[in-house]
Amino acid sequence: MGSLRGQDLQKPLLQSEETPPPQPPTLLSDQSSDDHKEVSDELETVLSNTDLPFCQRVRPAICIELKLLWQLAAPAVFVYMVNYVMSMSTRIFSGHLGNLELAAASLGNSGIQSFAYGLMLGMGSAVETLCGQAYGIKKYQMLGIYLQRSTILLTITGFLIALIYVFSKPILILLGQSTEIASMAAIFVYGLIPQIFAYAMNFPIQKFLQAQSIVNPSAYIAAATLVMHLVLSWVVVFKLGLGLLGAALVLSFSWWVVVIAQFMYIVLSEKCKYTWAGFSVQAFSGLPGFFKLSIASAVMLCLETWYYQVMVLIAGLLENPELALDSLSICMTISGFVIMISFGFNAAASVRVSNELGAGHPKSAAFSAVVVNIVSFITSTVSATIVIMFRDVISYAFTEGEAVANAVSDLCPLLAITLLLNGIQPVLSGVAVGCGWQVFVAYVNVGCYYMVGVPLGVLLGFYFKLEAKVEEAMKRLDKWDDKKESILVN
Repeated sequence: MGSLRGQDLQKPLLQSEETPPPQPPTLLSDQSSDDHKEVSDELETVLSNTDLPFCQRVRPAICIELKLLWQLAAPAVFVYMVNYVMSMSTRIFSGHLGNLELAAASLGNSGIQSFAYGLMLGMGSAVETLCGQAYGIKKYQMLGIYLQRSTILLTITGFLIALIYVFSKPILILLGQSTEIASMAAIFVYGLIPQIFAYAMNFPIQKFLQAQSIVNPSAYIAAATLVMHLVLSWVVVFKLGLGLLGAALVLSFSWWVVVIAQFMYIVLSEKCKYTWAGFSVQAFSGLPGFFKLSIASAVMLCLETWYYQVMVLIAGLLENPELALDSLSICMTISGFVIMISFGFNAAASVRVSNELGAGHPKSAAFSAVVVNIVSFITSTVSATIVIMFRDVISYAFTEGEAVANAVSDLCPLLAITLLLNGIQPVLSGVAVGCGWQVFVAYVNVGCYYMVGVPLGVLLGFYFKLEAKVEEAMKRLDKWDDKKESILVN
């Protein structure tokens, strides 16, 4: 798998697959698909033209790649950001119920819910690899088969994950969390059980559409759902007084709205008439091989997303866990919001690389990987600068606590560094998914996150008593009123 030759990199797609029936000569009836293919062919021609010096080839190649990248990345970034804002807004509504509610929602979201998110998104990335390459070599009917296979596997996985949600309270207490926070976090998590099965359908659908460069409809659906989510959350939490459980149930409902709307688009749209031929019993064949690639994809991504969960759980073991959880979760929420931009570029990189490899354009695939990383890093640099500029006030969007605001301000320089690094890492993962290199990236993630990151975090937090730099915030607790102070002490 170390070669960039298109044939070598198509092995994950072609292994153990039956030869599909003859496909129509063109996939889509609209002109946009033909234009996209023509531009892609033009890029490979420009890069392969050795009659011109390299510098004269790079400039037009960059213009072509940026055009293709923008068409994919802009809507994908928007979709990921909107989906994240839905989750973030739920935490914001919870935070305005009180600091304890914010800590509970943060622990439930980052400690339990993100487990399902990482696993489902990771397993769904197998669709990204296979559909992207199938689209590139024009095996269009296989896209619908891959979508159904992934949904079957993710739904089965969802039932197993639901058991973790049901027993979230004893699990959190077993991991050392306080009984009060664990009890409230469990209430929040119970409301997210329906969301698990929305994930099981959403991620395969999302990758299925992205592989065909169909991203705008998902953006429109996400935008409309976000408006509905904000209004419904406000009514349920503050007007009906349903608290944490109500906030979580609204979030689950909103995800199901997205899933149903996207599936209806696939069934009714002319753009998917060749890639979606209806439900097929063929989806139940080849499941073991598909499962292996899904697990490799899941391990690759889960080792990354679970790292953040581990750090949140460690924060809950520190002295003054409520303040530690609040400050760290706010920073991770901000980081997660910016990472959604990188995830959009991740999706674009995966689609571009897999499509180009499937079409036999190795030079275009490699060039695309370089360009998308540069663009993503520039974007993250701007985001890190904004975080530093507003470090003293940024936490008030989540909670009114002054001690939390000061703790977040102290953490912002470290947050800015994280944002810069995260401008590259998720995009490289997208390139790996496009190539089918999930297993290799899994090994890299084990070394970086768990052999370096977690031990270093434990060392700084417990041995050197940095405690997420919380001690500086604790010195200012006397500025809180008696009510807020008593919440932290207890």
